[in-house]
Amino acid sequence: MSITTQSDARTPERVRSSRGASTAGPGRPRSGPPGRRDSRRPAGPRTAPAGLRRACPPAPHEWFAEQLLLTLSGRRPVHALLGHALPAAYDRLVELAPQAPLRPTGSGAGRRAPAPAVRHCGLCRPRPDVIEAFARIASGERLRALAFRLERGDDARWRCAALDIGPSSPVW
Repeated sequence: MSITTQSDARTPERVRSSRGASTAGPGRPRSGPPGRRDSRRPAGPRTAPAGLRRACPPAPHEWFAEQLLLTLSGRRPVHALLGHALPAAYDRLVELAPQAPLRPTGSGAGRRAPAPAVRHCGLCRPRPDVIEAFARIASGERLRALAFRLERGDDARWRCAALDIGPSSPVW
């Protein structure tokens, strides 16, 4: 025969402590009744104000497209990419930079041509540590193509391994 006392009938999840506070589970205080929401708090996830949010750093191929554009348009010296390019690609940059193939073209009548900008940047990943990328560079009404290859080294840094720019004369 089994005798059940009042203390045995209590459930183990909610046991009243000696101070009168209830606990949910072993040793964890409850914050309030289930389903209760504080009306003074906004609903949804907490986010920082727009001015305080950090922008995500650009993807490696987007960053390199911008840097190559600055160098090949004459707005940044070629040695700015010295640590970001492997020797063969750096030699190609040294060869192309004096010509400034992405320099804005004159728009006539003394007007200043708009600065070239990366309109679109795409990529292909033939291997996990390799990115083959292309960028469409817009300067006024002209579009140019820029292709480059990035390789991740043992130090986990991306470096430009090859570089090519589309033809400088009109194709049509």
